[in-house]
Amino acid sequence: MAKPYSDALVAHGPLLFLSGQLPRTPDGHVPGDVAGQTRQIFANMERLLTDHGAGLGDLVKLTYFLRHVTDLDEFRSALLHCLPEGHRPAGTLVEVSGLVDPGYLVQVEGIAALGER
Repeated sequence: MAKPYSDALVAHGPLLFLSGQLPRTPDGHVPGDVAGQTRQIFANMERLLTDHGAGLGDLVKLTYFLRHVTDLDEFRSALLHCLPEGHRPAGTLVEVSGLVDPGYLVQVEGIAALGER
C-alpha cells in the first residue's frame, strides 16, 4: 500500500492551523468504524478549509491520533480516499490510550499553507 504522507514538504505561508478534528457529523452522529470516522473528520476539515478559501490539497502537515494501531490499515485506506489524488502531506501518527469521547477512534489535526493571498 502506498504511504499516505511525504517525508518532507516545502510550504509557503501564510499557514492555517486546524485544531484536532473529531469524527462527529454536524447533527452529532459519530460513525462506528475507523474508516467512517476518518471520512467524517476530513469532511469537517474540508468545511473549515473552504471557510478560509482553501481545500484539502492545501494541507501540508497532519498529525493523526489513533486509538488502536491495529486499525492502521483501515485508517490508511480511508485516508488515501480522503486526500486529493497524489497529495501527500507530511504526517505523524500517534497511538493514544483514549480520546475525549470513548466512541472516538481517531482524531486529526492539520496545518494548511494558504499561499500568497
